[in-house]
Amino acid sequence: MTELNIFAEAISNLDKDKTVVGWSENTFTSIDTKEGKEVSFTEKELTAEIKRLQAEYDANQYQRDRQYPDLGEQLDMQYWDQVNGTTTWKDAIAKVKADNPKPE
Repeated sequence: MTELNIFAEAISNLDKDKTVVGWSENTFTSIDTKEGKEVSFTEKELTAEIKRLQAEYDANQYQRDRQYPDLGEQLDMQYWDQVNGTTTWKDAIAKVKADNPKPE
């Protein structure tokens, strides 16, 4: 996740239904688009949200590393496993999971 993406997502999470209009002296100022009021949050709040998002992203890296065969190919494997009494599909999925285990 790029720094810009995580920064934007953190602001969005802290700032639902608002538009950031600027920041100064470690405080971000926003306009609540529903109520038209000015809302602020601190750099400390933003930093905490960025750290939370990065930890969540890092914790799910194993999911992004898993490269399963496309669904059409998986369905074809399942069909031929039924016809031939084989376990090609189960073996393929087990290999992907074994190569990229879920962290404890």
